[in-house]
Amino acid sequence: MKQDHIFSVDIGNSWYKVLASDDGEVKDYQVPNAIALFDEEFHEKPYDEEDMEFEENIIVEIKSPSVVDRREIFYIGKSAMKQRNVSLTSFNNQKSDEERTYILLFASAAYHALLHNPSDEDVDYTIDQLAVSLPTTQYKERKEHFKKQLLGDHTIIFHKVPGVKEPKEVMVKLHINDVIVGAEGALAYLALTRDQESLMITDDSLVKDSAKGIIIGDLGGDSVDFVGIKNNKPVASVEGEPFGINQFLDNIIQKVSKNELYSFNSRSELEEKLAAGQSEWYVEPFAGVRKDISKYITPQLRLMAIKYLEHFDRVRSSSNEIKGAVRYIAVGGAAEIAEKQIKEAAVKWSDRGRPIDLIFPEEMAKLNVKGLLILAKMHVLSKKQEFADDYAVTKS
Repeated sequence: MKQDHIFSVDIGNSWYKVLASDDGEVKDYQVPNAIALFDEEFHEKPYDEEDMEFEENIIVEIKSPSVVDRREIFYIGKSAMKQRNVSLTSFNNQKSDEERTYILLFASAAYHALLHNPSDEDVDYTIDQLAVSLPTTQYKERKEHFKKQLLGDHTIIFHKVPGVKEPKEVMVKLHINDVIVGAEGALAYLALTRDQESLMITDDSLVKDSAKGIIIGDLGGDSVDFVGIKNNKPVASVEGEPFGINQFLDNIIQKVSKNELYSFNSRSELEEKLAAGQSEWYVEPFAGVRKDISKYITPQLRLMAIKYLEHFDRVRSSSNEIKGAVRYIAVGGAAEIAEKQIKEAAVKWSDRGRPIDLIFPEEMAKLNVKGLLILAKMHVLSKKQEFADDYAVTKS
């Protein structure tokens, strides 16, 4: 299906996951949720520009009504992770109220615009449909505010761009024509049931089971977003919780720093290691010294798994609309990392007479951003063709 320019972003506490569609051609990438204030005095150029990736040297200045101090310059993403003053997300952060959200989101969109229009000249780029996500607790109260902050014109200036002639700057004028906000967790259901291209339903059995009830638990960095699905639509009575993997990542980082004298640059660096599997759970505090850190990781993941199941159990008992739920689905990057520990904990719960038979779908960390792209395409179609605004469209 041909589209205009659609930009979908899952605003994670550790990563911004992006699917950008330009006339139907989809690009997929991730940006670490990290920023650091830039200071010219301390800027180092210890690299050969021909070997430097732009992604690792993103230094931006944002001119936007959504950013109060428009004079500050920031490293973002991978380039921020290498700085001593890197700033990561705080616990229970309010995404739509924080300037870091707009700095990272506009910079990510401008970065994509440059990739789409490779040039050392200024770029003018229009996003016809932006799709973003919020945790369920913030979605209900802040989605309209979030839309207003994102709509309109924004200017992003990239400084010290590798491969660009002096003064090594590129300006992107970004225009956002329309914004749609989705609730994390509910987006995963869209991705599980619909085809990304045709938008038609691909899992009829899941839709059929929704008549009895489905509970999805989206475990992320600082929130676990539960969504109840009844008759193919979200149930309003189910709430998320301020709980996620970040507090456990911080505990691991502190223990490794204290006991093994190794400092992680960011949570993203540790998360990448965890996602790669136990064969990568090592650090090198000194050249030639390799330390196994699984003894710090495994207990934290086990503890998180138990608390995740406790939240699941509370939710399935708290809503009359989904008490008879027949499917429980684990999604989110943190659930993917701790799948083994969650399954082990679920066996113990079953032995104690409170079984939680969880399903772990493929690519569970990317389901929200896939759902966002589907939601954006449906919204575009609804505007163009009055496409039925109902999840229950079938293949026939």
